[in-house]
Amino acid sequence: MQANGAGQGQESSELSCLNSAQNGESSSAGGTHSNGLLSSTDNGNSVGTSNGSSAGPGSGTSAASTASGSEVGSLKKKKRLSQAEEDVIRLIGQHLHGLGLNQTVDLLMQESGCRLEHPSATKFRNHVMEGEWDKAENDLNELRALMHSPNAIVRMKFLLLQQKYLEYLEDGKVLEALQVLRGELTPLKYNTDRIHVLSGYLMCSHAEDLRAKAEWEGKGTASRCRLLDKLQTYLPPSVMLPPRRLQTLLRQAVELQRDRCLYHNTKLDSNLDSVSLLLDHVCSRKQFPCYTQQILTEHCNEVWFCKFSNDGTKLATGSKDTTVIIWQVDPESHQLKLLRTLEGHAYGVSYLAWSPDDTYLIACGPDDCSELWLWNVQTGELRTKMSQSHEDSLTSVAWNPDGKRFVTGGQRGQFYQCDLDGNLLDSWEGVRVQCLWCLGDGRAVLASDTHQRIRGYNFEDLTDRNIVQEDHPIMSFTVSKNGRLALLNVATQGVHLWDLQDRVLVRKYQGVTQGFYTIHSCFGGHNEDFIASGSEDHKVYIWHRRGELPIAELTGHTRTVNCVSWNPVIPGLMASASDDGTVRVWGPAPFLDSQEADGLNENCSNMDS
Repeated sequence: MQANGAGQGQESSELSCLNSAQNGESSSAGGTHSNGLLSSTDNGNSVGTSNGSSAGPGSGTSAASTASGSEVGSLKKKKRLSQAEEDVIRLIGQHLHGLGLNQTVDLLMQESGCRLEHPSATKFRNHVMEGEWDKAENDLNELRALMHSPNAIVRMKFLLLQQKYLEYLEDGKVLEALQVLRGELTPLKYNTDRIHVLSGYLMCSHAEDLRAKAEWEGKGTASRCRLLDKLQTYLPPSVMLPPRRLQTLLRQAVELQRDRCLYHNTKLDSNLDSVSLLLDHVCSRKQFPCYTQQILTEHCNEVWFCKFSNDGTKLATGSKDTTVIIWQVDPESHQLKLLRTLEGHAYGVSYLAWSPDDTYLIACGPDDCSELWLWNVQTGELRTKMSQSHEDSLTSVAWNPDGKRFVTGGQRGQFYQCDLDGNLLDSWEGVRVQCLWCLGDGRAVLASDTHQRIRGYNFEDLTDRNIVQEDHPIMSFTVSKNGRLALLNVATQGVHLWDLQDRVLVRKYQGVTQGFYTIHSCFGGHNEDFIASGSEDHKVYIWHRRGELPIAELTGHTRTVNCVSWNPVIPGLMASASDDGTVRVWGPAPFLDSQEADGLNENCSNMDS
């Protein structure tokens, strides 16, 4: 915030812990607490600000002597309070006040010898909440001495007058509102654009129209509380605490714990009611998708590729056995069952791409395949089998976000843009494509080539530019949903993370064995916080995106793992395809009784052999 941490100088002695006598002084009339905040009333009588214990018959003398007898010891204790302890007491006091526990706040401040906020800030707060705008403006003069930015007073005054103006308008007092606009707001010579907007509200026909156009809650507690929140940002926290400061700190602590949790894989809920503040946040790896749920054995040869549909309801797998199998994901159990088999890919299937709406699936073959197959997944019918030339090698494909076009290419120098019927719309000469991706803008196409780089191509204005340059061949790459990050499998190097906007290498992930096989990695989990890749050592590796060391090594496959796909809708579901002819489906640990759970080895790999 603008002035946080300021204002600790001249007023520090006044705002440091005070003794009980100072805080116990009688407050101004109007039911103000000794802590400076408005008190609640009990049966119409202002609640007192003593320690809350009215002395009964015969107890006056003993109560007084007890108070005086303990005063010296009490003062000694108060002097030992550190700044951090004072801050905590003020934060607790603010929170209790927000709950309406004003007598408790009084006792806390009196016993600790602390003050919740500066008296001038208290007056200012009360006048704002009561709509006494002239008094609130006068309070600004007292607050000026406590601030380091004189310009802030003008901004605060503008906010006060704006609220005053809107309330006059809502009450139908147009002449008074006009006087505020012309005689008070305009002379400030601040934010003239906003003054023009405010003047337009004079034309509003009724209060509802005004509230809608001004995006304002209307006269009352809600809008004045919001106004106070804005005004507070100009005041040092030693004068007035930021609103709901304790809740803010607790929320930040919860978010930080979740952020540091290696296995956190669910949506972040910022509501403090959804968590326990009594324990640190911890996610067990038993909740993480590193346990084999299913082994799919329907393919009868090496499985080269797997990909979940965009809606997460299906998985497509492609194999050397010339088939594509579509699997249905059960929404409850997350078990997969065979939906249909697409046959006839004579060279085998090494790459698959779902259309944006999951209606179509394109299948590509290995290097010696010049054909591309476009299937209607819903009907199981082949819509297009495309081949421009027998000399082509169409090994990679990517859909345009509009779902009406796609780009395809291969290492023999083919790079085409086509429609759904396989008609050639554009071509780019001489680009030896290894892998392709269409960015969300619908114009730029990323292509990795045989020069160990990723370049961006624009089919509209026929321009291209270099984005990523590696020192070794890029075997495959994929891009995050927001289009910012690219995940590369680099020959002999492993998995690299690049920032496409800044064009810098962000991270090199360790552990994976990557030679010259084409291995496909993926982003996954909630908010794509995780990265998974196959490996030539028969394992699946998972990393948290921010850490270079793997957080899980999944074993079970007996040959190279060619591809990993993370379900985009179900964060706890992942699939891997291997040369061993199987597809493994990974999920959280199956139900175990407490004795078995206690005996679980912390390393996931031991669960999947």
